[in-house]
Amino acid sequence: MKIVFFGTPDYVLPILTAIHKKFVTGPGKSPIAAVVTQSPKPVGRKQILSYSAVDKWAHDRKIPIYYSADKLLENPVEADLGILASYGEIIKKEVINQFPQGILVIHPSLLPKLRGASPIPATIISGETISGASIIKMDEKMDHGPIISQFKEDVLPTDTAASLRTRIFEKSAGVVTELLTPYLQGKIRPRVQDNSQATYTKIMKKEDGFIDLTKTDPTEAERFIRAMDPWPIAWTYVTLKNNDRKKRARLKILGAHLDNGNLVLDVVQLEGKGPVSWKQFTEGYTYSF
Repeated sequence: MKIVFFGTPDYVLPILTAIHKKFVTGPGKSPIAAVVTQSPKPVGRKQILSYSAVDKWAHDRKIPIYYSADKLLENPVEADLGILASYGEIIKKEVINQFPQGILVIHPSLLPKLRGASPIPATIISGETISGASIIKMDEKMDHGPIISQFKEDVLPTDTAASLRTRIFEKSAGVVTELLTPYLQGKIRPRVQDNSQATYTKIMKKEDGFIDLTKTDPTEAERFIRAMDPWPIAWTYVTLKNNDRKKRARLKILGAHLDNGNLVLDVVQLEGKGPVSWKQFTEGYTYSF
């Protein structure tokens, strides 16, 4: 079994590691023939190149690394199938067709619901109590291909997007490794999605983290704050008062909870400052929302 893995962030490493561990046949004989991941990006004031978690994983094991799926067209890799989890690039039909068994996509929602880039934040914002993941066979449309397998995962009242995402991808690792052999043997019959039930999510930007606390129901606000963690982080505007002067500033909301139906902020961060408790903030500033 030879696999090309498409992925970038650290939370997909359990899948990559589980496949490697289960199907490795000896030293230097990983089932992972190559990885395709996002290219390193300059980070911080010194613009030091930062490599993705998948990049580092493959580098440590001397596995070939590609920084674009299109590079597979120039330098094909002999592999049975591809597996994709949070990669971050549209895959062309020509690339998909390179794999005899196609590309399996691990998507963190119960498709056809919540197709697109941000299914986990959307799940928390909507107040859903059940989430999960779908393993589908990629086609030319976004999150549209036939379903190979699905599983459900409870959404906890305290879940952030990060904590729910971690559990879903950790559970996906076991599901994917168990289905690979029967899938390659043709023992799994894919199920076509009901496109009439499809809903969609979008790529989130920094601006999407804005919340007006004066106009948002406390329960909805608390869910929104959890859904925006770790990206793009919920934020609002505050007006800081100093004698007769007023200054409008961004305030990140890093933690909050409900108390008898009221929203209580726990940790905040004023732009240009470090994180502080809400008590410290209120003691240090005169403010209004």
